[in-house]
Amino acid sequence: MTLTASPKLGAYSALGATGFLVALVCGYPEAAVLGLPFIVAVLAGLALVERPDLRASAEIDRDRLLEGDDVHLAVTVRSTTDVPWLQMAWPVSRSLAARGGGYVLGVRLQMETPAVVESVFATTRWGVVPLPNPIVRAHDGLGFFRFEGSIDLEHTLRVYPRPETLRRALSSAETQVFSGNELSRARGDGIEFADVRPYAAGDRPRRVNWRLSTRTGQLHVNEMHPERNTDVVIFLDLFSDVRSGGQGTLDHAVRAAAALAEHYLARRDRVGVIGFGGALRWLQPDMGSTQIYRIVDTLIDSEVVLTYVWRGIEFVPPRTLPPKSLVIALTPLIDGRTVDALLDLRGRGFDLAVVEVMPEPFAVPRPSDAARLAHRIWQLERAATRLRYRRLGVPIVQWRPGEPLAGPIAEQRESRRRNRWLHV
Repeated sequence: MTLTASPKLGAYSALGATGFLVALVCGYPEAAVLGLPFIVAVLAGLALVERPDLRASAEIDRDRLLEGDDVHLAVTVRSTTDVPWLQMAWPVSRSLAARGGGYVLGVRLQMETPAVVESVFATTRWGVVPLPNPIVRAHDGLGFFRFEGSIDLEHTLRVYPRPETLRRALSSAETQVFSGNELSRARGDGIEFADVRPYAAGDRPRRVNWRLSTRTGQLHVNEMHPERNTDVVIFLDLFSDVRSGGQGTLDHAVRAAAALAEHYLARRDRVGVIGFGGALRWLQPDMGSTQIYRIVDTLIDSEVVLTYVWRGIEFVPPRTLPPKSLVIALTPLIDGRTVDALLDLRGRGFDLAVVEVMPEPFAVPRPSDAARLAHRIWQLERAATRLRYRRLGVPIVQWRPGEPLAGPIAEQRESRRRNRWLHV
């Protein structure tokens, strides 16, 4: 790494050189003698200065971690010349925060002797985070010259969202054919009691209800609910992100999606992801321990891409939305394309549940009458959107960032239970 030189004359040297020139012009040779040592020092610095040639390498203890975890960085620097004072500063990053000694570190570097500069950074946000390239500043022995450059670390961190633990989540209206932890509405082999019916040819003897059969004088058998798995598709709105103070609705939606995916995969369900936005992303439903890594890798790449293209649900590959799947949408209900796409899913017969990530904590109106009026109209428009969903039988729950996700999920579960009871 070659550093660029920027000569910077010291304050006392500049004062001495100025006094020397003024004395010569004004005809005071005695005063010029006082500035002569500073001139000699400047000439010596010009003659002895040598541009340092630095070579640097970096190592990190890990490249995959959760939000809030620390990453340890060690930068090894070598130089072909002696460097009396080498400073290393890290630029401010949105996703990383320096711990301990701050952002600027200093070290003395001897010729061909490696020096290790260690730093600790805390991750503050999920995503694919490149390590900041440190800015290096070296000074010559007399302090007249300053050399600056940057080190290209070429390291990238994959910071996963720290999900919230959910005890219970939403149940799908329909189940699939594979075994799982969800009770099916159908009747078959299982452990959950469903009903009693008279014995028929072909029934297994172990299913006979002997107590009822003895009392009635006729054989009866127990019917059970089988345990099946479900298909769950997490629908992530990538058309809008309301941000304030380094946080936004998309940050919380991604954390909620990770928590839901982890919960359903632990129940042996098949889980997929749709990132519906300017850049369409999807992951087909699957099960197993490796699927959670595919999902979080897809989630941390989520970002809002500005586009004016009108996109509908027909752009989503059909295999990404299997029949009888439960679609859980995480959206702030701002962009009309997302609103219409979810209504289209409802019209196609999908089991839809909407969790509204409230943008109000990030959208505080300005203290003016016009701003407050515009904010009020915006809230009324969103209330009208919620009413459209409820009229179609789609329950919407509101989730304010900072509150546990378990509360809105429990409210959504109760709303779905009431709606099913009303349609029976």
